[in-house]
Amino acid sequence: MTASLRQAAGCLLVVGLEGTKLTRLERGWLKLVRPAGIILFRRNIEDAKQTRALLDEATALCATPSFRCVDVEGGSVDRLRDALAPMPSAQAVMVAATRTGRSALIREQGDLVAQSVKAFGFNTTLAPVVDLALPESAEVLGTRVAAATAAGVVDYARNFLAGLAAHGVVGCGKHFPGLGAGAHDSHLGTPAIRRSSRELWHNDLAPYRELHHELPMIMVNHAAYPDTPGKHRPASASPYWITTMLRKRLGYWGLIFSDDMEMGGILKFMPMEEAAVAAIRAGMDLLEICHSLELILRGYEALITEGERSAAFRNLLLARARHTARRRTALFANGVPKALSTKQFEALRARVLCFREKIQNAQPTVEAKPA
Repeated sequence: MTASLRQAAGCLLVVGLEGTKLTRLERGWLKLVRPAGIILFRRNIEDAKQTRALLDEATALCATPSFRCVDVEGGSVDRLRDALAPMPSAQAVMVAATRTGRSALIREQGDLVAQSVKAFGFNTTLAPVVDLALPESAEVLGTRVAAATAAGVVDYARNFLAGLAAHGVVGCGKHFPGLGAGAHDSHLGTPAIRRSSRELWHNDLAPYRELHHELPMIMVNHAAYPDTPGKHRPASASPYWITTMLRKRLGYWGLIFSDDMEMGGILKFMPMEEAAVAAIRAGMDLLEICHSLELILRGYEALITEGERSAAFRNLLLARARHTARRRTALFANGVPKALSTKQFEALRARVLCFREKIQNAQPTVEAKPA
């Protein structure tokens, strides 16, 4: 029973690593935990060959098949910008598509993002952002958000996701149920977003209602919504938001993925042990813990301990592990992306740079103010 519990707990974690090579300590705890996959950041990525080697070694110690995750949205969130070429932001691409009347530009971005992440050995990019570009969140989200209206966000996300899907790359819509009206960064604390259930349903949740059949994964944020039945509890640990709204009312049956569980938005509300158990109880499929070995192990052991204490939680944990395993198998049936030759890689770099220039040229010009 303990062995199956440990396997189930590991299958619900996607974890980060320290550097560009696995350490002896990392090999040891990965072999113990056997997580569902790995997420890499700029600290882990030097070039395509090194990144592939790191992913291959790490995922050999994970559940099979494994998530190989990276954040490539474009603009300010682009983990490959130094190792390949900078990708334009969602907002810049949306502006260019609107000005030129060419939604194909968005699809082209999705195509290029997919080809880029595959070149480094990834199978998943945690994009697109489907939050609304509202004034309240302008300083927090910046150019990560494509449009102020739900219709604009849906247009962007649908084309971007089509580009990913054409190359077999898994995307992830974020940050459910919406950070567009949030003025505070959930990395630092739990934002309280004062938006009613009605406002959220007709605006922030509209992209999820439209796209729920097209999103392989949805990421849940750590904000609270005090003017809804979710009250002051972070959405990532809220049965109301995950089970009642996302699963039941929106009818979503893809994978539900947490934002980084190391963020202040959840850890300033409750310790990791409580957060991990609460998130799984609330309906979360996968917990993302991006860096700290201590927090990874604390979350992992908390799931096992609660499973040993509670038969109901043990059954939940085992069922959730089976569900995520089936979804992983379906999503990654094509295996690990093939490496590019040097010539192919340089051609890809040239295409990204050409696309970047095309998007820059389509931006509105700013007239100089008279002296």
